[in-house]
Amino acid sequence: MASLDGKVAVVTGASRGIGKGIALALAAEGATVYVTGRTVTAGEYPLPGTVGETAAECDARGGRGIAVQVDHADDVQVAALFDQVQREQGRLDILVNNAFALPEDLTEKKPFWEKPLSNWQMVDVGVRSNFVAAWHAAKIMAPQKSGLIVAISGYVGVTYTYGVVFGIAKSAVDRMARDMAIELQPHGVASLSLWQGLTFTERANRNLERDPAMKALTVTNPLIGCSPEFPGRVIAALASDPAVMQRSGGTFITAEVAQDYGVTDIDGKVIPSLRAERGAPIWQPIAQGA
Repeated sequence: MASLDGKVAVVTGASRGIGKGIALALAAEGATVYVTGRTVTAGEYPLPGTVGETAAECDARGGRGIAVQVDHADDVQVAALFDQVQREQGRLDILVNNAFALPEDLTEKKPFWEKPLSNWQMVDVGVRSNFVAAWHAAKIMAPQKSGLIVAISGYVGVTYTYGVVFGIAKSAVDRMARDMAIELQPHGVASLSLWQGLTFTERANRNLERDPAMKALTVTNPLIGCSPEFPGRVIAALASDPAVMQRSGGTFITAEVAQDYGVTDIDGKVIPSLRAERGAPIWQPIAQGA
């Protein structure tokens, strides 16, 4: 029996990229995965991937994929998503808050005042959207006295990376995960944040091709990169751990959690932690009293 048989997950922003990889990894362990995103028609977005395609791949992996078109900037659409999960499944075991409004100029070396104010969308879909999704998820998870809410973050939470708004968003996500954990603890629901390093998403591969100089930087060195499924493998291990509440409230480096559980990437590679090079998480699990 797969480790997540009978479990229900919502993965936001899963048309492509890290969200897609996480959805596939959870489905491979038998989970029913609600795949959300805005793209439903191939070719309508510059990068490949649709929610339907991801859901179909989830089915092929042995789980069940359910595609739902959701703009996570629209509270009405988000509410409808969780109403659908409650109606169809009657439970929710895992929420992965991955949706993030990455601007096309994210990696351009310009100061914040030379980038458009619209870059604030990273807070709208990336911070506020996390809160709204977790708000709905908690209403399902708290009464059932179980569940796991994971925020996808990164070393940018403590180390300048690409720009001001990006850093604001990821730092906020880490703190949000911790404070949610405090309020969820009496209900047996875990909340934590995972730091990703370079992940070989469609966007990352495109950027590395466009600007080969990025390969020489620590943050975008392909030698330390991982597949989009790697964080999903780690989340599957967390969701299967009966002691996961001991991690609630903490911010963790994905690579380090993987080593704790003996998880490798899809090719068997052990992904290195960049703690020494890029910094350490601030927030420790609330069980440690920090």
